[in-house]
Amino acid sequence: MPVSAPPRALSALVGLPVLLFALITWQVVADGPLTGVDERLSGALVHPDRFSELLSDLGNVQVAVPVLVVALAYVAWHGRVRGVDLWWLPPLAGALAMVLVPALVAPLKEWTDRPGTPAVPPATGYYPSGHTATAVVAYGAATVLLLGRLRAPAVRRTLVVLCALLVLGTSYGLVRRGYHWPLDVVASWCLGMVLLTGVRLVDRRTHRRTVSDVSRSTRRSSSGTPSSSNGPS
Repeated sequence: MPVSAPPRALSALVGLPVLLFALITWQVVADGPLTGVDERLSGALVHPDRFSELLSDLGNVQVAVPVLVVALAYVAWHGRVRGVDLWWLPPLAGALAMVLVPALVAPLKEWTDRPGTPAVPPATGYYPSGHTATAVVAYGAATVLLLGRLRAPAVRRTLVVLCALLVLGTSYGLVRRGYHWPLDVVASWCLGMVLLTGVRLVDRRTHRRTVSDVSRSTRRSSSGTPSSSNGPS
């Protein structure tokens, strides 16, 4: 049935990142062969410099979260002034996704207890990357929600490219600076994808409900059914 298509697509979109995250986490906890590849790749990529430091800062809460807050405020205002039903729900979903980042990452860091690269002082709790997850969810949720309110194709493409550059720049900076192993970053991509899928799902359902309400109102008006705007006073 056509109705079953979206759940299947959603399952694939969520299932693949979840499976990849589970595989990486298993390898990290068990110190499996994948971590050996990860360490060699890190050794080839690490080269601390000022540029990589600046890129990694894009994942700071002080940098990424204000971007999301501005986007959420615009989305809320846009929905409110247009009279969208449940206008507050998509911004709430974006905010909740951001709140879930530390709620998920902090326990995982403590449980996996992964040591850092040789480029940082000896410590543990580097898996997964909190900075990467922050960047993915903050910039990603802002992009997901704004795309539904933008109509110009060029602007939409520019927004997607900018989001990708911010996330990839943050990820590259973290690995290049030696703040994180590559697998720490990839795992956070997976977590972020799952959270962003939730934001996208809430936004689409809210939009569909609004379109459905407008369609019913239009049909009532065209059929001559009295409404609050054209009925007797």
